[in-house]
Amino acid sequence: MEIGLRILLPFLLYQVAHVGGQEDGGQGSCVPGFQVKTYHVVYSGPFQKGQPLTQVEFDDCAGNEDVKFDVSDPSFRVDGDLNLVPQQDAVSSGPVLFIHGVSAHADDMAQVDVTALPLQSAHTLRNILGLGQTSAHRSKRSLLVPPMIVTENQRAPFPRIIGKSHVISPEKPGNHIFRLTGPGADRDPKGLFTIDIDTGDVSVSRSLDREAIDSYQLEVSTTDFAGNIIEGPAILVITVIDQNDNRPIFKETRYAGEVLEGSPTGTTVMTMTAFDADDPGTDNAALRYNIIRQSPDKPSPNMFYIDAERGDIVTVISPTLLDRETLPTTTYELEIVAKDMAGSEVGLTGTATATITITDKNDHAPEFTHPLFEARVHEGSTGVVVNLTVDDRDDPATGAWRAIYSIVSGDPTYSFEIQTNPDNNEGMLSVIKPLNYEATAFHTLLIKVENEDLLVPDVGYGPSSTATVHVTVEDVNEGPVFFPDPLIVNKMENIAVGSFVASLNATDPDILEIQSIRYAILRDPAGWLSVNPVRGTVNTSASLDRESPYVHDNKYTALFIATDNGTPPATGTGTLIIKLEDYNDNAPYVVPSVAQVCEDAHDMNVAIVGGWDKDLPPNAAPFKIELGKQPGLDKTWKVTRVNSTHSQIMLLHSLKKANYQLPLLITDSGVPPLSNNTEVKVQVCICKKHRKFCSGAHSHRTSLLMLLATLPIVLLCL
Repeated sequence: MEIGLRILLPFLLYQVAHVGGQEDGGQGSCVPGFQVKTYHVVYSGPFQKGQPLTQVEFDDCAGNEDVKFDVSDPSFRVDGDLNLVPQQDAVSSGPVLFIHGVSAHADDMAQVDVTALPLQSAHTLRNILGLGQTSAHRSKRSLLVPPMIVTENQRAPFPRIIGKSHVISPEKPGNHIFRLTGPGADRDPKGLFTIDIDTGDVSVSRSLDREAIDSYQLEVSTTDFAGNIIEGPAILVITVIDQNDNRPIFKETRYAGEVLEGSPTGTTVMTMTAFDADDPGTDNAALRYNIIRQSPDKPSPNMFYIDAERGDIVTVISPTLLDRETLPTTTYELEIVAKDMAGSEVGLTGTATATITITDKNDHAPEFTHPLFEARVHEGSTGVVVNLTVDDRDDPATGAWRAIYSIVSGDPTYSFEIQTNPDNNEGMLSVIKPLNYEATAFHTLLIKVENEDLLVPDVGYGPSSTATVHVTVEDVNEGPVFFPDPLIVNKMENIAVGSFVASLNATDPDILEIQSIRYAILRDPAGWLSVNPVRGTVNTSASLDRESPYVHDNKYTALFIATDNGTPPATGTGTLIIKLEDYNDNAPYVVPSVAQVCEDAHDMNVAIVGGWDKDLPPNAAPFKIELGKQPGLDKTWKVTRVNSTHSQIMLLHSLKKANYQLPLLITDSGVPPLSNNTEVKVQVCICKKHRKFCSGAHSHRTSLLMLLATLPIVLLCL
């Protein structure tokens, strides 16, 4: 009855609005769009999927083909019959919905006002409209649906009656039937509960699991035989009563914790927590914890205790006995049991293992295994000379065991270094600066060892945390040492062969022995030098050339070797660097050597040429570039200075296509100056647009005869 009311009411309101719209609009021509712009929907209770709420009137005046509607609330749509329907079950909607209709011929908007009424208001509204009334004085009736309970895990037979719904009325109706709806009845999980349509008895149809769903909320109503609601719906709450059908479960099968050695009694180590899926409000999920095994059980089988309700594991053993270095093991394993039903005998159990590690604190100072260590080392060598060993009873995996060594005294020149071997904790004493036997043949070092971690307050470092190291330096035959190294001298290039260059100076560090030294050349790239093997004087054996490829940045480098007469002989090397001063020994030359000019060019400038000299200033630029000494050159060519290094070559009149060799004379600024007769090949070409056609024949020597031969042509051109 009530469902019919939900459908009928908006339909009647629509008809009123529709008729009003027709009366207002008259019989005029078709206007594309919504024929009624505003609609009203009044509802009580939730919307049901597919239930028509109202019908809109839309006409695009072209047959309504391919009309599309969009509703502002996506939970609603307009179907093919122009009905506004929910697309899914919905509890409510907004107070206003907007419908947008669009086709190729129309684009319009309509508004739907939605009004929600309380559940009981439907009776009043039905009475106002006179719907469903059988007489003018109907008797008052009501639907009574008490809450119901059902125990989980029940066994067959099914169905089982769990409660009853009642209709309280002075007159027993004869045309009503009971209806049960909601999750567990006509919605998933369907079929769990049923109702007798005549008596209102509610039954469960199969076993339930509280841990899956602990309660169900359904609706009971009465309808006539046509399906119209007479009474209700009324809420029916069915609660599933828990049974102890779930064991306690630990999240992990093995747990790990640790406690510092010497911790006070009652120190919390870790917390064990289990989960029980049963009803937490009952003893079915009330857990109690207990330790049933400790391994090993020494020095006491009850070293730890677990709080029965919270699951906190705490120490029971005294701090003195909780000594990592005296315990039989550093790892203890506890088997923990969690029991529900508050620990009663009928409770279900779950187990897990707790592994507790006794961690170390730095309560033992490292001690050297010997008070004195000795080492021998050859002078001049470096590296590890002795390994210092220590004992430490603390955990090798911690900073309480790892050692740090330091040199307290005996190393004023910082020639030694000590580092820790991470594999065995030994101290590796090394020589980092070569020792000199002649300076000091014996060293006494005082070494201290500490831990990375601080010691506990009641423990300190004792005498055994220091040790003495005697290092004996053994004499070796050391090679001669050049001084200075490198030796740098300045010499002019091209000095006479046999000229003195330098005197080498090498001394023997073995001052306690009398040894002689002989010199030899180790590397002389150009072969320019010789050395006296006894005196060490260096002379030239060839001319020194600053422009040689063996000279870099005006420097020539040679290596010499000095050898003593010790047993075995020892050698040393020294470097001689000769800075060569420039001498004007290279004549300049002209670049480029080829130039091109067009036969009919208006610009008579042929090219700019520059001077180049291997020597350095002042033996190079400025250059003087002029025509060669051949007669008649100045009738055709002209050379003009541009700057200190370049000059301009010009033609005084046009020449025919050919190759001409132009003689030039270039002179540098050295003292004395050097000159060079050179030639520039001038190609006179035929030029067309972007291409040049030059002669490939041999060049003509620019001479008086050539000039005389070309003179008539020049005169004709004038």
